[in-house]
Amino acid sequence: MKLLTLNAHSLQGEDASRHLEDFIQGILRIRPDLIALQEANQPRAAAPMDYQGRQGYVQVPSGIPLRRDNYAGTVARRLLAAGVSCFWCWLPVKLGYEKYDEGLALLSLRAPIAQTHTLLLSAKDDYQDRRTRKALGVHLENSGDWFYSVHLGWWEDTDPFAAQWARLEAGIKEKRGRVWLLGDFNSPAHVRDQGFDLVKSSGWQDTYQLAEARDGGETVRGVIDGWRERPAGDGWEGMRIDYIWCSQTPKVSRSRVVFDGEKYPVVSDHLGILVETEE
Repeated sequence: MKLLTLNAHSLQGEDASRHLEDFIQGILRIRPDLIALQEANQPRAAAPMDYQGRQGYVQVPSGIPLRRDNYAGTVARRLLAAGVSCFWCWLPVKLGYEKYDEGLALLSLRAPIAQTHTLLLSAKDDYQDRRTRKALGVHLENSGDWFYSVHLGWWEDTDPFAAQWARLEAGIKEKRGRVWLLGDFNSPAHVRDQGFDLVKSSGWQDTYQLAEARDGGETVRGVIDGWRERPAGDGWEGMRIDYIWCSQTPKVSRSRVVFDGEKYPVVSDHLGILVETEE
């Protein structure tokens, strides 16, 4: 099984159209079974688009309409047009940069979505507050696994990581079978006694560490939004803050960074993670 996660930071910057095209072409080459996206945005000024009844789309109730140029919707349409099965859902989370509906998405290229699950992770659900955090989960047909796209806050903040993590664990504790958490955790792996160690000590398995073959693992290089005041040196030049965690201990053959400018172009301010497991 191939799992991919990416904080897409989508639709932003002069190169947004090229980044979208590069991402789609990369997915057509990689063919992951499941894709988790964070910052899968749509322009608030765009016209609503009715996806009801469209092949592969599963609605997640939210009160925010899907619009043209929705990042996840565009990726799904292009994959379907290329003859690739794609079942997908999208959850708006908050207002981004005053002009986007910023959301989470999951796309399955393997099996239809049988069930969805949403969780509020922040202390309050305020669409205008950039600190609002949620999780989006799917259960696929003929599978015992749950997959969640997750975007958590920072360790030291007015709505801190530890409280959000507690809400996430409480919200999924009744799920049977394996649970996978894919996404941007905003917790550098090299910093002790913060987010990474909390998740690890809670019994979750870091697929990067389990992998028989792996690369350097850094998912952020240089300065990005949310980390502009980070220290210099001591591992801060490049960070591993995006992860694929599992509630059990899967057999992981490989973990690698993708969309890093080598085999695949850079498409975001984050790099993607591709994990290959032996079911």
